[in-house]
Amino acid sequence: MAINYRKLFELLGQKHIKKYHLRQQGIHAAVMDKLVKNKNVDISTIDKLCKLLDCQPGDILEYTPDDITTIEENSDEENK
Repeated sequence: MAINYRKLFELLGQKHIKKYHLRQQGIHAAVMDKLVKNKNVDISTIDKLCKLLDCQPGDILEYTPDDITTIEENSDEENK
């Protein structure tokens, strides 16, 4: 996955905010699970997190390019 939320959990630690607090503010447990596992979440979730944490999207998520070999292999498989 090219997007990861490592920065979100670092920010939570810096602000001494528990995941439970986010759940109390309307971030559902299933969404928290997706964030922990670096799965896709809706942009509305990113918006809500930024409002709750008073931050920008770049403060809570990070783009990391996939391995070029993996991308090329996937492309080759799709062309078959």
